[in-house]
Order: sequence, then structure tokens, then C-alpha cells
Amino acid sequence: MENYKAYSVHMGKAKCAVDLGDGSERGEYVNQDYILHKLGRPHRGVSLMYCYYPLDKEWPARISEACKDMDVSFAWDYPYDDYFTYKGGLNGTTDDEPFTCMRDVRRHGQEVVLTLTIDPNVSDEHLIAIAKDLRPFGRMMLRINHEATGNWFSFTKRTTYQGVADFYCRFNKILKEYAPNVSTILCIGGIEDLNATEIIMEKEFSQAVKETDIWSVDKYMALHWGWPYDVAERGGSSHSRSKVDDTYKLTKMSYNRFKEINGGAAKPMVMSEFNADGDVTGAYEQADMVKEFCDMLKNDPEEWFSGFTFYQFRDRGRLGLEIEDPNYADCGIEQPVMQTYKEIIHDDFFKPAMTKGEELAFPCKLRWGSSEDAEGIEIPLHFEKNPHFCEVTFDDDSNLMLEINGKWFYKSPKAKTIDLMSAFFEKPLEGEADLTLRIFAPPATGENDLSIEDGLMNSYTEIAKMPNIRIRFEPVEK
Repeated sequence: MENYKAYSVHMGKAKCAVDLGDGSERGEYVNQDYILHKLGRPHRGVSLMYCYYPLDKEWPARISEACKDMDVSFAWDYPYDDYFTYKGGLNGTTDDEPFTCMRDVRRHGQEVVLTLTIDPNVSDEHLIAIAKDLRPFGRMMLRINHEATGNWFSFTKRTTYQGVADFYCRFNKILKEYAPNVSTILCIGGIEDLNATEIIMEKEFSQAVKETDIWSVDKYMALHWGWPYDVAERGGSSHSRSKVDDTYKLTKMSYNRFKEINGGAAKPMVMSEFNADGDVTGAYEQADMVKEFCDMLKNDPEEWFSGFTFYQFRDRGRLGLEIEDPNYADCGIEQPVMQTYKEIIHDDFFKPAMTKGEELAFPCKLRWGSSEDAEGIEIPLHFEKNPHFCEVTFDDDSNLMLEINGKWFYKSPKAKTIDLMSAFFEKPLEGEADLTLRIFAPPATGENDLSIEDGLMNSYTEIAKMPNIRIRFEPVEK
């Protein structure tokens, strides 16, 4: 058996983080194992979209199911937003959605980016209950009442825009007290005209800009908002398309204005929903526009942008890396943007930073703070040529993420042997090579242990010994 050495390795922030939308009013949640196999790497975070309107008589039913006989001509015409319903909160449960999905996301080495539209008339008691729900989920992000300067979501129809902004600040303050592990995302219109000098509704939302943790705008370079009630055709009024360059400029102008409102101090700037709608552009130009925007990010010498969320993995319309098969909802039809997106997220600019440390002795303890702050194991491996067999075997019930040759793998607590050969199918070695096997340990339950001193922010796993690594360069028999 080879005498392998192990070193500590720190996983840190990418130059630009990538998050992925998974499920919304336009598509169902897709499990993280499937997504990992398709894309070959985990994301910084996974965006989940839910609503909380507990004062309504239809609650907690999904509103499109409760009002299925209602005459609707626009996606947001229902009494409340047609997202899946948040089953936690006051008198709720964390055994249902979104918590089942949140645990899946975190087990797979990603952070939760939860979008929650909330009735602004709920009491502090409701908000405190939500905050307590979120405490075990580590360094997650919460986007509260997004696109708040728009007029389509129900929460904007239940109070004034000042009321929406004040509610944001109220909930943000409660989170800081009861769930300081949660970072808040303020998603508003920003600057929407190249000649403008102020953000939309600047007076109403200036305080929220100052108090939030993260700034955000949603930017669709093309969008068919009339879906699914009409078809986008030339001359129609339910879709739009912008220039990629204009979208980039408006996003950067929004960031700069946010910073001015905040007294010149910077905060992370993200785009919480980003794509070009294939309903408008067709499948090929959708991929081209996504690539063009990401190329602009890479080529910009100013470090101003923290990350974007691609909306979304699988969609019933044309806003997904896959389109949902109309005959079988669990099956997705890959679009050209899938390969483009895969190339983008495997570019070093969008990958997490890896920093090698000191040699390790077993047993050793791994720390999972987040996908931007984790301490794992790094094992250097020498390959004579492209392998015929490459696998790693563990004799414990650890929950691990593994990476080799740019491809990531998940080991659940019940799995023992992980076949790493698919890392060499798309990227075969052309000769001798020195590669590194990296191992990280996100929480096995998807939740942190709050009983330990720093459990709100960190999770720990002990690895007793070096795993068994089997590499062979020939078939077993010839």
C-alpha cells in the first residue's frame, strides 16, 4: 500500500462566487446529488424560494392549489405569492419544507440562500419564530421580500413601500438578536436607467441599504414575464430584452450608489437572480449572453462584485439549465446554456480558493464554517498515466465532499467506497501527472450542533485515519 501524506487545506472565497437557484414558482426542487453529477462541482450556495402568509385563510396551502379555479392571467394575481409555503414559523414544524431541502443543500457542502416573501403585517412573534428556525443552519443567507420596489408580489400590496422597507429593517434587527448566523440580502431595483443618479425609491429604502448585510439586484438580460399565460412573440408586451453591456453597467452603478448611501463603506454585492430568458432569445443566444456577462466580470479590474445566482437549474419555461420534461416532471432536458454554465463555474475565477497548510497526523479534526471558510485534508497523488481505476474507501460514517482533477464527489454517511473515475472521463490525463485529492466535511445532518461553544458558526468532524486509496493503471485482467 502507498504511504500517502496528508496536509491541511483551507477553502476560501472565490473571486466571484456562484450560487444556483433550485425550485420556485416555475419549477420543483431537484436533489443535490443529481445537480452535482451534472455540473461536477458544488456551488457556494443554493437558492430556495418560499413564502409566509400565515394570516391568510388559505394558509398553509400553496395558493395556486388553494385557488385553482380562480381566473388568473398573471403569475402573481393570486392572494399571495405562488411559491411553496414555509412550513416553519409560529406553531410550525422544521420537519417539512424548506428544511428538508436546506439539509440536503448543506450536507453537500453548500450554504442555504433562502428567499422568503413574508406578509409585512405579521407580528414580531412570527419573525422571532422564523429566526429560531434558522439558527442550526450555519452561515446561511436570507433574502427578505425580494424585488421590493416592484409591484407584483403580495407583500407590496399590503402596506406602503415605506412599510416594506421598515419591515425589512424590523426583521433584520430580530435576526441579529436571535440568529446572528444569518446574513440578510436586500434585493431592490437599484439604478434602472443609465442616466439616473439615484436608486429606485431611494428615500424609502436608504435605511435598509445601510442596515442589511448584502446588497442585491435581480437582472434578467431578457425576460418573458407573461409566462405561462401567453407566448412571447415579436411586438408583444409581456417580454423584454436588454444589452448585456447595459445590464452590467446598471448593476455596477447600483453598487456604487448603494455604497454612497452607506457613507462610502462597501458591502458584498450580488445578483440574486441572473439569466437571459430563452423564451425571448432562443436557446443559443441565451448561452451567449450568459457567457458575455461573465466574461465582463472576469475582465473588470475593479473588484466590486461578490457573486451571482443563476436562475435556475430546472425550469418549466426556458429559464433553466434544463427544461422540465412535460411528460415526466422528474426528468430534465439539457439546454445549450448548461455546457456554457459548466465551463463558467469550472473557471478559476469562479472557483473557491484553496490554500495548502501543514502536514497532518491522524486522527484529525475538520472544521466546516461555510463553503467559503472550511478546513479539510489535502492528499498529493502521483499518476503514471490516465488511470483505469481510481477509488477511495472509508470505514466510517463520515459525511464528506471530495475533489480531484477539478471534479467533486459526495460521500454520504452510509457510503463506503466512492469511485472517482468520472473525474477522468471528461478530463483524461495525457501522461504523468501530480494531482491532489481534497476532502471536506460539511455537517452530516445538514445542521450545526448548537450545544458546542461555536456551533452557531462551525461544525466539526473527526477523521480517524487515512482512507484507503486504490489507483490502478491497467485493467485487472488483459
